[in-house]
Amino acid sequence: MSRSERKWDHIRFALKNQEKTSSVFDEIKFIHQSLPNIGMSDVRLDHTVGELYLSSPIFINAMTGGGGEKTYRINKELAQTAKQTGVAMAVGSQMAAIKDKSQRFTFEVVRKENPSGIIVANLGSEATPDQAKEAVEMIEANALQIHLNVIQELTMPEGDRDFTGALQRIEAIVRSVKVPVIIKEVGFGMSRETVKLLSNIGAFAVDVGGFGGTNFAQIENERRKRALNFFTDWGIPTPVSIIEAASLMDHQLAIIGSGGFRSAIDIVKGMALGAEAVGLAGYFLQTLVRKGIDSLIEEIQTLLQEMTIIMTALGASCIADLKRIPLIISGETYHWLNERGIDTKLYSQRSLL
Repeated sequence: MSRSERKWDHIRFALKNQEKTSSVFDEIKFIHQSLPNIGMSDVRLDHTVGELYLSSPIFINAMTGGGGEKTYRINKELAQTAKQTGVAMAVGSQMAAIKDKSQRFTFEVVRKENPSGIIVANLGSEATPDQAKEAVEMIEANALQIHLNVIQELTMPEGDRDFTGALQRIEAIVRSVKVPVIIKEVGFGMSRETVKLLSNIGAFAVDVGGFGGTNFAQIENERRKRALNFFTDWGIPTPVSIIEAASLMDHQLAIIGSGGFRSAIDIVKGMALGAEAVGLAGYFLQTLVRKGIDSLIEEIQTLLQEMTIIMTALGASCIADLKRIPLIISGETYHWLNERGIDTKLYSQRSLL
């Protein structure tokens, strides 16, 4: 099977397998503020993450490209959506276009449709520095994602089986490209140990890509004769992974949350736990393919409006304020963090005052 055929397989199975929001988000509860002392007009969603200015903390996360005309159309409409709503956008892995130049158009359309927006390139950890530079140049990217997908590759019938030297390859890319490098998991979460390693090599940010969103083990199992069912529930839930990353107080990495965000309250919780931005992929893809671009644009605008309402109720006028809002962590999330030596009282005792 060619890379382009495999790309469309991924989209087809992602649409077939409905995402289920992780119930772990329900284990995060905000403490009600009876006197928030702000109005909705005081709330600002734009902020700066390192050298990147984001007009919104939510963005369209990596999905597709390299699968011919079908993925071209998806990326074109996603780019149009990003331009219309002012959100950033990441593309799917560009290795297909690096290996097969005829697939470049499926990625280049993103910059053509959104010439002044924030666009993020994407490659896997097997990439070389020269390939990383080519990916950035291909779409005039403002940043580069390097995705980590060990479980997906192991489940994929034709996937990689050797991940030796990945950290060293990522470090070489970080040193060679002239844009910020984001290291992204693809749905299985990042531990604080992984985040620390990535901080040590100078990565700009981590996208924790936690368990709870698109399940690539499930997707790849659809393509196997004998499913590796032990990978279906594998991974670190997204809220847990954000907290694990945020618990490293000595690192300079920006934290991005993704994996199972499907509502404004989930997004606000993710940022309150420590994320600077939140990426959505499968949820946006489902909306685009089933309801069309106008519905996707409306959904993003609605999410931004609802986030403003929630932040007003909390008394948080900006993203930085959210990280001082008190909240309660319970259930499995509390148990996990307690076992990992992370004090959840640090969240319940916070205050804007």
